[in-house]
Amino acid sequence: MRAAVYYNNRDVRLEECARPKIGPGEILMRTEASGLCGSDVLEWYRIKKAPLVLGHEVAGIVEEVGEGVKAFLPGDRIVAAHHVPCNTCHYCLTGHHTACNTLRSTNFDPGGFAEFIRLPAINVDRGTFKIPDLLSFEAATFHEPLGCIIRAQRCLNIESGQCLAVLGSGISGLLYIHLARHAGAGSILAVDPVPFRRDAALKFGADSAVAPDDEVVENLRGLNSGRLADQVIVCTAAEQAQYDALDLVDRGGTVMFFAIPAGEVRVPVSINSLLFRNDITLTTSYGAAPRDSWEALRLLQSPALNVAGMITHRLPLAQTGEGFRLVAAAGESLKVIIKPQE
Repeated sequence: MRAAVYYNNRDVRLEECARPKIGPGEILMRTEASGLCGSDVLEWYRIKKAPLVLGHEVAGIVEEVGEGVKAFLPGDRIVAAHHVPCNTCHYCLTGHHTACNTLRSTNFDPGGFAEFIRLPAINVDRGTFKIPDLLSFEAATFHEPLGCIIRAQRCLNIESGQCLAVLGSGISGLLYIHLARHAGAGSILAVDPVPFRRDAALKFGADSAVAPDDEVVENLRGLNSGRLADQVIVCTAAEQAQYDALDLVDRGGTVMFFAIPAGEVRVPVSINSLLFRNDITLTTSYGAAPRDSWEALRLLQSPALNVAGMITHRLPLAQTGEGFRLVAAAGESLKVIIKPQE
């Protein structure tokens, strides 16, 4: 079979590799669509494991089922989570599924940018779902990034009328804005240096979109009756955004560090003036649990969510390298979908 093998962001090669063989409890999935995630182009992190086949936002068709698989049949349309929890450890039992050691060690074989994927038995058991009939393969790939946003918003518990500042209008920022609007948020300010992405933020639910150097504080106060943001969500890996977030949150508010900055970025925090006196909460959210993926599939059927409008590029497998270039450039692209069968 063919696979797009990652060596670095500028070197992604179409290569022939062995089609995976499945065992008991496993599924061989024919990959119909695979989304390119911003985390796929985190070169400082990915290159240490190269060469490898990336791609974890996948949708496809059951090609074969292993002995003992009862819930799926060849021909079923499915999505699958690449990381799945054990559901029995301390972290899972206390609701912190993405801190589970099993979740951090599970994955596909080889990855979504390949014609076929072997889904291990544990992924089949607790991370594979049938795609609703009216949902396209392309839209279904959003189950993974949308699931991550659902988990983050559940942690924050968005309340009606709250003012949000979302730093970064890539796909994570746009999904956060779009879902927050759907959940009843009040005013939403998007911050991004790229005009194309600011326009997209307005399209998907932001009330205002500004550049990082464009009087962000004044814009926030104008949206929120003189106050700063109730919630600040950092959806960009840009180091400066991690610092700026602390200047944009109102008393009693929350800062969510959602994106992954390069290396060991440290944010200086005053325990006294920022946290203690102003009652600020700093938090993070990583990944999605199975319940989040299931909820994402349910929400993707809603006409209120326009994820198809976020797809800017559809590329055949041979052009996966161009997809990496587009996502790494963070310019006039949003969601890039790879079509491994083309």
